[in-house]
Amino acid sequence: MVRDPRPVSASVATVYVLDDDDGMRRALVTLLSATGYKTAAFSRPSEFLRQLGPDDPGCVLLDIRMPEMSGLEVQRKLTDNGVTLPVIFMTAHADVPMAVQAVKSGAFHFIEKPFADGILLSYVDRALEQDRDIRQSLAERDDVLRRVATLSSRERQVMDMLLDGAANKVIAIDLQLSERTVEIQRARMMKKMEATSVAHLVRLWTIGQRTAGG
Repeated sequence: MVRDPRPVSASVATVYVLDDDDGMRRALVTLLSATGYKTAAFSRPSEFLRQLGPDDPGCVLLDIRMPEMSGLEVQRKLTDNGVTLPVIFMTAHADVPMAVQAVKSGAFHFIEKPFADGILLSYVDRALEQDRDIRQSLAERDDVLRRVATLSSRERQVMDMLLDGAANKVIAIDLQLSERTVEIQRARMMKKMEATSVAHLVRLWTIGQRTAGG
């Protein structure tokens, strides 16, 4: 049974369907489109990889066995290209061990054929949610790094020592500055970082250290 259409926000992302089986590919596109998702379907991995942009939001429904290139090879190429899209492998029973290995290598999940529509759609929902969370996390990270880039070398020194727990007096001694100068540099740094307290600065720095998977 096809569920109610997805919210409009879900249509911003694309569910990429990659399967060399024409019937399966068409059925998946029909199901996903009827449920409110934006889809893009491919029968050849090379075409998919060529057209996919590194920042395109969404998730991938990927057949694990294809003649041109296996799903595992596609997964590796996505990783090598810095693409963070969650990958849901579609697999036959005999390929389950291979799919488990794919999950260990970073795939979002795998689903065994034949599968119920509701189960597939629930995985797609969760994969798109993960993609949104990762993109939001990376956007926050990039914003923090943008702020860090505006700091002068002296402000950066003060920030690094402050993050290490040093007091103004210690910073002044280590940098051979007056405490007043340290206070001024610290105030400028905090303003540029848009930090309201040292604790807030620590949280911002933690965000700035995030990776694509974190």
